[in-house]
Formats: sequence, structure tokens, C-alpha cells
Amino acid sequence: MQENKSDVKIFTSKDGKTEIQVKLENETVWLHQYQLEELFKTNRTSITKLISNIYRTEELNKEATCAKIAQVRKEGKRTVTREVLNYKIDAILSVGYRVNSKQGTQFRI
Repeated sequence: MQENKSDVKIFTSKDGKTEIQVKLENETVWLHQYQLEELFKTNRTSITKLISNIYRTEELNKEATCAKIAQVRKEGKRTVTREVLNYKIDAILSVGYRVNSKQGTQFRI
């Protein structure tokens, strides 16, 4: 059985204004919508619409490019675990080619 390696890397933009923790699992990158929002400097509503359109038009298979991954964080004195939708590199690239923002344009260049 192949070992499931998972790691977190930090991505920082050239200008130093954007910093994102990237989840690496089985040799691919996963980001959640808030990270996509930060990466492309747009709002989460736009990200949600773009992702919905990608799946609706069957450009990508949702089951193959989207996964719920547990996220643990501190809220006050308690630790809370939530399952958050994360998107594989294929979906990240598809969003990057659709998003209408300065950062999206930079991504495409």
C-alpha cells in the first residue's frame, strides 16, 4: 500500500503581499475557496460561481477534483474541526483562467 504523504508549504507572492499555505497531498496541490480568493484577489462569491460553472459544464469531474478536508482551528479557548471543500490543482488552474482580476491576469501571464 502506498503511503499517503501530506505536507503544507508556504507560497509567498513576489511582492510579499500574498502568503498562502498550500496543502500537498499525493504529489498535488489543494486549496480551499478562501485561499483561492486570496490567490486571485477576488471575492469568494466569484470563486464559487466559477467552480460551479466548471462542474456544471463537465469540464472537470467534481469527485476527482474536490474533497472535504478537515481543518482544525482555535476559536477562543476551544478547538474546532470543520470539513472544508478543497480543490485540486486542475480546478485551481481552471479558476485561474476564468477569474477576472488583476491577479488572475498575472496568473495567466
